[in-house]
Amino acid sequence: MTEFSMTTDGDGIATITWDVPGKSMNVMSYEGLSEIDKLMSEAIADEAVKGIVLTSGKEGSFAGGMDLNLIAKMKSDAGQEPARGLFEGVMNMHALLRKIERAGMDPKTLKGGKPIACVLPGTALGIGLELPLSCHRIFAANNPKAKIGLPEIMVGIFPGAGGTTRLVRKMGAMAASPFLLEGKLVDPAKAKSAGLIDEVSDDPMADARVWVLEAKDADLVKPWDAKGYKMPGGAPYHPAGFMTFVGASAMVNGKTQGVYPAAKALLSAVYEGALVPFDTALKVEARWFTSVLMNPSSEAMIRSLFINKEALEKGAVRPQDVADQRVKKLGVLGAGMMGAGISLVSAQAGIEVVLIDQTQEAADKGKAYTATFADKGIARKKTTPEKKEQLLSLITATTDLDALKGCDLIIEAVFEDPKVKAEMTRRVEAVIPEDCIFASNTSTLPITELAKAASRPEQFIGIHFFSPVEKMLLVEIIKGKGTGDRAVAKALDYVRQIRKTPIVVNDARFFYANRCIIPYINEGIRMVAEGVEPALIENAARLVGMPLGPLQLVDETSIDLGAKIARATKAAMGDAYPDAAVDDVIFWMEGEGRLGRKSSAGFYSYDEKGKRQGLWEGLDAKYPTTEDQPELTDVQHRLLFSQSLEAVRALEEGVLMDIREGDVGAILGWGFAPWSGGPLSWLDMLGAAYASERCDQLTANYGDRFACPDLLREMAAKNQSFYGRFDKTANAA
Repeated sequence: MTEFSMTTDGDGIATITWDVPGKSMNVMSYEGLSEIDKLMSEAIADEAVKGIVLTSGKEGSFAGGMDLNLIAKMKSDAGQEPARGLFEGVMNMHALLRKIERAGMDPKTLKGGKPIACVLPGTALGIGLELPLSCHRIFAANNPKAKIGLPEIMVGIFPGAGGTTRLVRKMGAMAASPFLLEGKLVDPAKAKSAGLIDEVSDDPMADARVWVLEAKDADLVKPWDAKGYKMPGGAPYHPAGFMTFVGASAMVNGKTQGVYPAAKALLSAVYEGALVPFDTALKVEARWFTSVLMNPSSEAMIRSLFINKEALEKGAVRPQDVADQRVKKLGVLGAGMMGAGISLVSAQAGIEVVLIDQTQEAADKGKAYTATFADKGIARKKTTPEKKEQLLSLITATTDLDALKGCDLIIEAVFEDPKVKAEMTRRVEAVIPEDCIFASNTSTLPITELAKAASRPEQFIGIHFFSPVEKMLLVEIIKGKGTGDRAVAKALDYVRQIRKTPIVVNDARFFYANRCIIPYINEGIRMVAEGVEPALIENAARLVGMPLGPLQLVDETSIDLGAKIARATKAAMGDAYPDAAVDDVIFWMEGEGRLGRKSSAGFYSYDEKGKRQGLWEGLDAKYPTTEDQPELTDVQHRLLFSQSLEAVRALEEGVLMDIREGDVGAILGWGFAPWSGGPLSWLDMLGAAYASERCDQLTANYGDRFACPDLLREMAAKNQSFYGRFDKTANAA
């Protein structure tokens, strides 16, 4: 199967076209590397070829990055020495790109090379930018929708095919840092302005051909190969460069808290590489890249945030025998914060929306949320007034239920009261078509119970959005006991339309996400009652990779909501209710009127503008800290195990049906330590034997909530891992 092809025209220009069969976007494979290496060698050696143009056969894109199976193959081919296999494989990529860069020129005089231009029809990511960076000139199509950049850091690695070394030498460490350390993606115009590419053109192929035919020897020499090259912004031993690297080191450690190996390794590769000649710097980059690839954190992040996330978005858990269920007309019941957000993201996907509320004023206010969002986009030049009007024209705000006629999906987002939801379900079912799917956006109420109000329970499902809807990437789809496959397919196809990541879980109290995050919050509050220093609790959470400490999180979600959930849970569980110690703190805070950020008073203090100032000093008067404080690791394990064990129990009980959803959902839904790949990946890192032993220690010290699940105990006895036992794709690989 050919991925690269070459043609040579009468002008002596060899055009090498990258076009991977069966893919909507090119990705670099093992075979692809071999093919382009061979074709480049032939073109450079052929006296009839005056220059080369590298481009893509895909409309609107050059390449989306690397096929990560290539990394797996490098490891497996090396047998017992995977690090050696990776290093040698990466160095082979460096050799190929260096061959393109030198293009047959004399190594001493730097003359006699053949000009190589790269034409980007659109999006160029990862290796899809690293490869062009080795060419002599990059021409991009004037395609505002295209994205150009190096997003590797977002999945736990860094640009390791020369992108790190070339970008820093091309732009300087400071200018390159947003693209390397933040994975910033930009359109072609901004890429040219930043210095990532050379030209933006309405006809990049024609312009590239002209340049190739007119290029001189000096046009082919990269700055770092030219005599007297100096790094922009200064090398590490230069006063300006020294300050850059001091600041960068502080920034990386401040943002990552030391738990993301890729960022630190990238900075090390940049710093060490800047002290040596270019070819040695490539070896330094390859060494650090290999180190990151061998780190279990990077492997877990790649698996969860790239491979599994993409699989879920493409319908890995969708019922296969159900026809396409994309939504044409959506009804949203309730124009509050959730309903308004759902309307916004649906209209952004081009879906016609009917937004219903009890009063016209409330409905209009919900629609105004989209207008305000668009106005902010206009102010930032992300959208236009015309696009704003187009967006608003898709949303009909009304009190008239008859407007729901013709809807093929209803999402109910009214007050979290079963009676209110039941009444709304019955009223709306009298209006909507018989084949319309009805979904409830509830975060806690069991779907099976809510479905009792529906005349067609097989068409009733839960679609749980996270707040704020437009920012949160995850949507939790909940199957009631009577939910049919068409309802599941409808929900999944809709979530794909609005470009979110779905997970599908079976109905149970708190579903999956809230089931896991509530114990995290509770464990933090429980430690306050025990006299653990609140700052230790919060910093322990952040140092282990949680985006927010449990006390800050409950402030953000509101303390009275926590109290409401506690009362409802206690009423449902009776004597089995385990969180009385937590309630003491929560109910006291509620009684004090400290309801969190919304009241500018909670576990944290806030200024008159509502800005968080620091932990509330009055907490110590009610719950004084003890003289002997626990070890940092002990606090961290309590916080992580409280979540992870619930994930295991959800899997054990059949609430989770796919471990990929357990890990992806945890990271996207509530930010479970992304460096770990998710709670099940984290337990795999620890090993089932150690994890079960640690459960026993935590249970003895802190209580039965840390009791080792039977599944984990069984896996420890059999020396199994979650991904070894439950991931069918891993077993197949």
